Parts: sequence; structure tokens; C-alpha cells
Amino acid sequence: MRQIAFFALILTLASCGGANRLDRGPGEGWPRASGPISDACLASDRKARSPALCGCIQAVANQTLSASEQRRAVRFYRDPHEAQEVRTSQRPADQRFWTAYRAYADRAEAVCR
Repeated sequence: MRQIAFFALILTLASCGGANRLDRGPGEGWPRASGPISDACLASDRKARSPALCGCIQAVANQTLSASEQRRAVRFYRDPHEAQEVRTSQRPADQRFWTAYRAYADRAEAVCR
């Protein structure tokens, strides 16, 4: 039974593809993906942005944030003050989102540096 479950897992992982696939770019060894956070990152005025870094950040987002959480996080690139507003909010929904966002940001920092 374990072997069947293992092979089912392998087949499921092998069938994954597209924007959520973690491609490693040549030389950098980082996972890469495309999506809304990668697009916002590339469009930002941050000096450290690059296709490799933004793709890595998106790959981590795909692993840790839902699609709606990613759309919400994109707004932080356009308006960094909004992140501060969410961080200090007392609304339970904002607190849940901030907890998920911090976990994502911590993981992206560890994986993509």
C-alpha cells in the first residue's frame, strides 16, 4: 500500500507544471515561477529586483499563499503603507492575513537570498 501511495505522489508531482512549477534558473539555483507577485516585483522600483529574484519570490508565494492572499500582497508593492495598515489592524481577517504574509516573507528571505 505504501508503494502505491508513493507512486501516486510521484505521478501527481510529475504532472505539475506551468506557472507553479519551481524551475531552477541557470547558475542561481533558485526556484522560479511567474505570477502576480513576480510581475509586481519586476514593476517595482526596488534596486535589488531581477527576474531571478522575483521568480523565486513568486515560487515561494505559490507554496505559502493562496491566490487571494497573493493578490492582496501585490498591493504592498504599489503602496507600502498599506502593509503597515494591515500589520497594525485589529481586524481578525487582517491579523490572519498578516500571519500568513509574514510566514511567506520569512520563507522567501531564507530561500531567495
